[in-house]
Amino acid sequence: VQLQAFGGGLVQAGGSLRLSCAASGRTFSDYAMGWFRQAPGKEREFVAGITWSGGVTYYADSVKDRFTISRDNAKNTVYLQMNNLKPEDTSVYYCTAGLEGVYGTGWDYWGQGTLVTVSS
Repeated sequence: VQLQAFGGGLVQAGGSLRLSCAASGRTFSDYAMGWFRQAPGKEREFVAGITWSGGVTYYADSVKDRFTISRDNAKNTVYLQMNNLKPEDTSVYYCTAGLEGVYGTGWDYWGQGTLVTVSS
């Protein structure tokens, strides 16, 4: 699976961004999809995940009630809507796919990342 994430940018605290990740190469709907992020000097951390059907979503506590993950299997695309952004959300965001992907494990393929910068 090839993954390409885009939609990052510079936003003020309290603002919103929507990230997209386009997939190609395999049957998209076979895969759970996820978003991770990595801030400078920190380890990569799980942000959000969604099952192959979109029926179940789950989030890191730090983004719950602010971020929403969704997918459109007809468009082979997964989204991350980010609202009420905080400076601590500043990171490179990566999308990922995995047949057994859930929370921090089971992810097989990774996109190149898109930078989100939140100014205070």
